[in-house]
Amino acid sequence: MTMDSDLLGNIVKIREALERLAPPAPKTPDFAKADAFVWQAGVQEFQAVFNVNRVPLELLRGISFISKQLVSNSERFARGLPANNALLWGARGMGKSSLVKAVHAKVSSYSKGRAGLKLIEIHREDIHTLPKCLSHLRERPERFIVFCDDLSFDLDDTSYKSLKAVLEGGLEGRPENVIFYATSNRRHLMPRDMVENERSTAIRPAEAVEEKVSLSDRFGLWLGFHNGSQEQYLEMVRSYARYYHLKVDDTTLRREAIEWAMTRGSRSGRVAWQFIQDLAGRLGQHLLRNE
Repeated sequence: MTMDSDLLGNIVKIREALERLAPPAPKTPDFAKADAFVWQAGVQEFQAVFNVNRVPLELLRGISFISKQLVSNSERFARGLPANNALLWGARGMGKSSLVKAVHAKVSSYSKGRAGLKLIEIHREDIHTLPKCLSHLRERPERFIVFCDDLSFDLDDTSYKSLKAVLEGGLEGRPENVIFYATSNRRHLMPRDMVENERSTAIRPAEAVEEKVSLSDRFGLWLGFHNGSQEQYLEMVRSYARYYHLKVDDTTLRREAIEWAMTRGSRSGRVAWQFIQDLAGRLGQHLLRNE
């Protein structure tokens, strides 16, 4: 009898030790608490983001045609209609990630009262966990834009293969209530020297290159961003200045904005926003919208 009690006690201790070693079960996500979340791959949870860092869609100037395409695609998806995965590629600082966040804000405002359109950000280094992330979303009533900013792959990185399977072609594929948006400086998500290396070293160069660049074919909607002209840059600056009611005359604004762009060697939307922040600080004004 004593031996049985000792054995039972040891079993209980072993069980408790194993429970301490085992990772905690992932929490059931509460998507009602916010409209945007960040996928935490390590603990397999969705962290709510209550104040998304974004600007209104009307402030993104010089990309109106691109903006209309992404809004239309996102609206169709939010209504349960067919829509494409989207790749926003091109010049740095021209508003690729800002556009995704602004479009989500605009389209999600249409769907109040329904299950809702949620924005889920997945970090580039966690892209290999995308299948696990989608498994939490597959049976949900909400619709999700899963967003990866600055997506690209290096020479020895093979996680692009799992992404290809998730987007199209795998047994399960992309859930019907999920769409995938990515931004990248690279049109094919791969560095040029990576593609050239495949051409020079592979037994069948054409097939090897095709394997590398075919990932971008999984995105039905390609939206290209190009470096802005001086007039486009000044339009962005004036738009910000009007929106935030900065007290500066147009001649001064134009001169200082051009000087600022020259010091940065760029006329991107990011540079325009950085100039506006500097100008507002020098004017002693806060960047708050006063209607």
